[in-house]
Amino acid sequence: MPSESNKRHITRRSFLCRFAAGAAGLIGAATMDPIITSLARAEGAAAHPGKAKCNFLFILADDLGWKDLGCQGSSFYDTPNLDRLAAGGTRFTNAYAACPVCSPTRASIMTGRYPARLHLTDYIGGGRNAKLITPKFLNHLPLEEVTIAEALKQAGYATFFAGKWHLGQKGYWPENQGFDINMGGNDRGGPYGGNKYFSPYGNPTLPDGPPGEHLPARLAIEAAKFIEAHKDGPFLAYLSFYSVHTPLMARADLQKKYQQRRADRNLDDQWGDEGQRKVRLNQCHAIYGGMVEAMDQAAGHVLDVLDRLKLADNTVVIFMSDNGGLSTSEGSPTSNLPLRAGKGWLYEGGIREPMIVRWPGRTKPGSVCDVPVISTDFYPTMLDMAGLAAMPQQHCDGVSITPLLTSADGKIAPRPLFWHYPHYGNQGGSPGGAVRLGDWKLIEFYEDSRVELYNLAEDVGEKNNLAARMPEKAAEMHIMLDDWRKSVKAAMPTPNPNVGSENKGKPRKNK
Repeated sequence: MPSESNKRHITRRSFLCRFAAGAAGLIGAATMDPIITSLARAEGAAAHPGKAKCNFLFILADDLGWKDLGCQGSSFYDTPNLDRLAAGGTRFTNAYAACPVCSPTRASIMTGRYPARLHLTDYIGGGRNAKLITPKFLNHLPLEEVTIAEALKQAGYATFFAGKWHLGQKGYWPENQGFDINMGGNDRGGPYGGNKYFSPYGNPTLPDGPPGEHLPARLAIEAAKFIEAHKDGPFLAYLSFYSVHTPLMARADLQKKYQQRRADRNLDDQWGDEGQRKVRLNQCHAIYGGMVEAMDQAAGHVLDVLDRLKLADNTVVIFMSDNGGLSTSEGSPTSNLPLRAGKGWLYEGGIREPMIVRWPGRTKPGSVCDVPVISTDFYPTMLDMAGLAAMPQQHCDGVSITPLLTSADGKIAPRPLFWHYPHYGNQGGSPGGAVRLGDWKLIEFYEDSRVELYNLAEDVGEKNNLAARMPEKAAEMHIMLDDWRKSVKAAMPTPNPNVGSENKGKPRKNK
């Protein structure tokens, strides 16, 4: 059997041959690597003769809820920079993460594949059993996968990563997956070393700054440096904030600001019930507010650099979050209302995300798109934007959403979206799967095979379960979900003979 490194070399070589051959029509492109690389780069130039390939700035927030931006309806958090981005591009109201927790969604962005197909279905370092024994899952993003960074790099792009990676131990870090530069990406799911969100960071891939330096600002500075050094392009700058993941820590000035705002508005914490958990019903957490605004300020710094360098007109900016906001656990700092629940749940609060795309000259400023899209779509969309050959064998679970960006009445073919989370989340969710098609969404809970059916157009808060009243529709959606699971060979949990349903087990600590 070939070693993993050899398998990856074969896979990448095969990809480059297909990439070059598909673009240049050269059947015999499988020659020496330098020739293949040259052909791949030439393809990018041939796609738009006389026109420079677009740059990409991809901004990924961690644990940011659907309603945590001003442009999404928050009246407590200040996010003027991301609101400005939305005013200049398209805001998606039905955008989804491929999983209600971080690592699987991040893998889906990198590969264009569903987490279930990758067998990377929980956050790396997670895993717990209760009534069900949850299936084993990969603890890294396989090197055989051709990431979006590798695809763009082979087309002549300079590639940069800053912030949270959480897709494997050393050897599977960003620099092993197509990124020329890695500032801060490692196996950790949060800023858990040193002084956490403040320098010294104790991060093996991010040199410490001056004592007290704030992490989101530092990551933005590093991204800005990269952009300035590669202003002649093309480049991919992937800014993956650790914010607003726990630990809940804010700059003192911003924490004070939101404490005063909470007092001025006479706000108190409001709580409801979600299963056996309490769920936050309002946004008034001062520390979290400071974290959200600091992340927005850092994003604004990079956007300002694009303007200063006169790169904004040729740079696609994408903003997304990796899962829903924390509302039922770990301090429960935010509310996702009107969406139900939050991170770790298959209800809308756990998977529906704020998403903004600004494609200068293509997106209509201030436009809003209600078509459902998902994180697997970024890969083919970015290739499409760059004028590069598509690779459906890699991003087989995503589609290009460029028609939605370039026309007020743009459309993509109707399709179901799927989720498979066969794990017990730290936040109270239990193993399950879900499918959305049009306005309809079905959730199956694996412990007892119970299903819930919702019409999201009429019931975005998922309060009215229609499964008993509409058994035929529920059965239709359930079959669709089951058929999809079989097609991707999704690993399923199994009954646990030793643990009763009342024992929810203990999660492993995230590193």
